[in-house]
Amino acid sequence: MKLGNEPPDHAIGRSRGGLTSKLHMATDGKGRMLSAVLTAGNINDTTMMAATLEQIRVPRKGRGRPRTRPDRVLADKGYTSRANRIWLADRGIKATIPEKSDQEANRKRKGSAGGRPPAFDSEAYKGRNVVERGFNRLKNWRGLAMRSDKTARNYLAAVQLAASLVWLKASFSNTP
Repeated sequence: MKLGNEPPDHAIGRSRGGLTSKLHMATDGKGRMLSAVLTAGNINDTTMMAATLEQIRVPRKGRGRPRTRPDRVLADKGYTSRANRIWLADRGIKATIPEKSDQEANRKRKGSAGGRPPAFDSEAYKGRNVVERGFNRLKNWRGLAMRSDKTARNYLAAVQLAASLVWLKASFSNTP
């Protein structure tokens, strides 16, 4: 049986592990989801950082526009790129993203023409596990962990429902 191309609304693409999808998520300091973007598994993480961060809308207490920019972004090596660092710097967002070893080697090989190494705060990066814990909370729902929904719309709706339940649980309990 031959598998044809997946329709674009399924957000399924071929990667090393077969047909997969990726969930790109921004969380607050307690691991609660602020925004999410679903892509096919063969889409590069680096290209999705701006799209994920642009969806953040945190209402303010009282009057005023919702907050749309975080103070700092903690991301893994999948999101490191010069374009992402420039995009964050243009918006006044501090970036704590480790540099990939091949990028570091290329920069060092160029010598002084390679530029300065990007700033990296190892103490701040210790807080990145909060993002992983946020993913783990969502993956407690079996349907999310296994991606049992066919269309991306239904899967993303399930992710948002699970994230809403995580927010509700956190607001009614003392633990984060």
